Amino acid sequence: MRPPLDLSLYLVTDTRLCRDRGVAATVAAAVRGGVTAVQLRDPDADARTLFALGRAIQAELVGTGVPLIVNDRLDVAVWLAADGVHLGQRDVSPTIARRQLGPHAYVGLSVSRPEQLAHVPDAVDHLGVGPVFEQSTKPDADTPLGLDGLARIVRQSPLPCVAIGGIGVSEAAAIRASGAAGIAVVSAVCGQPDPETAARSLIRILRPEVPA
Repeated sequence: MRPPLDLSLYLVTDTRLCRDRGVAATVAAAVRGGVTAVQLRDPDADARTLFALGRAIQAELVGTGVPLIVNDRLDVAVWLAADGVHLGQRDVSPTIARRQLGPHAYVGLSVSRPEQLAHVPDAVDHLGVGPVFEQSTKPDADTPLGLDGLARIVRQSPLPCVAIGGIGVSEAAAIRASGAAGIAVVSAVCGQPDPETAARSLIRILRPEVPA
């Protein structure tokens, strides 16, 4: 059995926001600050570029215990032997992903409406729920759920949920109170001048029982 994925502070990469620092260096700094899982996301990159970026991130994650999840691209996840894949509602079936990646991989699925919970396959380990608030990193995102919508999905879901969309330090405590297993962040870490400090500020709110 694979251990449960620690969703407390789930970093989704953004190549543009990482700027000259680069994605791999941003990930390394964020992990030092307390990030518990990393999702490689770059919808504009071709497969070769994404694979190279994934390899660079994997090198930074060696020895940390922090898993690498690939967004959308099951093919790249397979090539990287990544720890898992995160899929949208219009991507390849999670059942196919499970078959390709094997029993020890993590398979996540995005959910933006409560009615989608009825169609979550058994192959899925956790849900990405959102957007919770207005955000700017995913132009084609659905209408924001708000805290009430997030809490409703969390209550109804049989799987742990990680909240995403417009979440930063000022929203983290409310997300934690909703019952979500954690938060997924993009600009709150990738877009900050010091990703390590930004991640540490978030994890102190999400897991106050852990010594800084």
